[in-house]
Amino acid sequence: MFCAREADTISIFARRLSLEGIGVAAVPNASRTGACTGGQRRQGVSAGDWDGGFPDHGGMLSDQEFKAGQREMWALGDYHKFATTSLWELGPVLVAACGISGGQRVLDVAAGTGNVAIRAAETGADVVASDLTPENFEAGRREASAHGVRLDWVEADVEALPFGDDEFDVVTSAVGAIFAPDHRAVADELLRVCRPGGLVGLIAIVPSGPVRDLFELVTRYAPSAIIAPEALRWGSEEYVRELFADRVKSLSLERRQFTPNPLADLELLTTHHPWFIGLYHDLADRPDRRAAFDRELAELARRSHPEGQELLLIVARKRGDEPNRP
Repeated sequence: MFCAREADTISIFARRLSLEGIGVAAVPNASRTGACTGGQRRQGVSAGDWDGGFPDHGGMLSDQEFKAGQREMWALGDYHKFATTSLWELGPVLVAACGISGGQRVLDVAAGTGNVAIRAAETGADVVASDLTPENFEAGRREASAHGVRLDWVEADVEALPFGDDEFDVVTSAVGAIFAPDHRAVADELLRVCRPGGLVGLIAIVPSGPVRDLFELVTRYAPSAIIAPEALRWGSEEYVRELFADRVKSLSLERRQFTPNPLADLELLTTHHPWFIGLYHDLADRPDRRAAFDRELAELARRSHPEGQELLLIVARKRGDEPNRP
C-alpha cells in the first residue's frame, strides 16, 4: 500500500510519461549506441531489443524531463531501507580508497541517504552531501545523528553543481552520479569542483553479471524515465579513461566483487527500491504483464543467487599544482 505522498508522486510521474506518449509495451527501438549527451531527447527500449549495448535514446524525453522523472522516482518507496541493507558497506570502501581524513572538505554527489557522506564525516572531514532528490535527506539526517556526525545536505544536479571551482579536496559518488544522462557533463563537474591535486572517487557497476541482467529485464518492462541502462558504461575502464582523459594526473581503476548481489533478497528489492515501486504502479492495470515480469525476475534471482556483482572502484587525481596546506 502506498502512502499519500508516494501516490501523489507516482501520479505526477505517470502523467509526465503519458504526456510524452511513452508506454511500457510499445516504444520505438533505439537506433544507435553511445552515452547520452546534453540536450538529447530520450526514448525507451522495446521488449527484447536491449542486447547489452547502451542506447543513445533519440526522441521522446529531453534530458531535463528525464531528470525530473528520476527526481520523483527516487522519492518513492523506502530507499534508505534498501541502501542500509544491501549497499551500505560501499561507503567505507570509497572513503578508504580516497584516504579521506579530518580537516578535508568533501563533497559526496548523488549521496542518497548518506552512504559515503556519513562515513566521510566520521573521519572528521567537513562534508557536504548533495542529491537530486531532497526527499531522502530526512532519512540521511537521522542516520547521521545516529552516527554522531553533522554534515550539510544540498539539493543539486550533478550536471550543474552549485559549488565554486576547486572548492573540495575530495569529490565522491557511490553508484549514484553514474545515473545522470550526460556523462561528459558529470565528469566535467566532478573535476571542476575538485581542487588541483585533489581526488575524485567513484564506484560504478561493471556491465556484466546479475545487475546487468536486472537492468535488461527492468528496461524491457519499464518506462524510460525509471532506468538508464547507459549508466553501466561507467563500469568500463576504457570509457572512464576517455571521460577523464588528460585532465587527471593519475587514474586508478580496480574491479572488486560485491556479495551478495541485490537479487539475493527479492522481497527487499521489490518492496523498497524506487524502481520497483514505480514499475509495479505502472503495471497495476496490466496484471498479466506484471505476472510475466515477476516470473522472469524470480528466475533471474534463482540463476544468479550464488553470484556476486563486480563493481569498478575509480580514483582519479586532478591535474594541477596542489596549494600549500597547513
